[in-house]
Amino acid sequence: MFRRHERPAPLAACLLILASLVSTTAAIALPDDRNQPILIEADEAVRDEKQGFTLYQGNVTMDQGSLHIKAERITVYHDAEKADRILAEGSPAHMQQQPEPDKGLIKARANVIEYHKSEDRVQLRDNASIEQEGSTVTGDSIDYFITEQLVRADSDKNREDSRVQVVIEATAVQKEKEASGNTDRK
Repeated sequence: MFRRHERPAPLAACLLILASLVSTTAAIALPDDRNQPILIEADEAVRDEKQGFTLYQGNVTMDQGSLHIKAERITVYHDAEKADRILAEGSPAHMQQQPEPDKGLIKARANVIEYHKSEDRVQLRDNASIEQEGSTVTGDSIDYFITEQLVRADSDKNREDSRVQVVIEATAVQKEKEASGNTDRK
């Protein structure tokens, strides 16, 4: 799961708990998010049909249902008329979404947020953080594999002091125990 070096088992357990809490993008979002229109606002927009992308620059916001992205620039790469990859860049770029009506907002930030439709994956790179209901994961990069509901966080391999950090609120641990039917307190 981690590439830099083997992490202690408690961290792996924390990531598993967090993975059950954290869910991003439309696959786990409110049911009607995918059916909502996409509204993009920017200072400038350029569509390049030959290269297959549309670039939005300058105070860009993108909204679709409960999904909200704010970035300095968003590039939508498209095959024919369908968007295959969306790249949001900022210092940092921000993304938030309501996963379910009874769940807290998911808030993510990174200098680069990239959605790969064909892989059903969201990647947060460079100063990455994802948070829901007080629980957070930070690292140099965070991948969320939507279909598998798997979160993988990595540190910067080129920096010795770079580490993945996971903070799980006590209430999140208790909710996980209650959901699994294990309410034993020790």
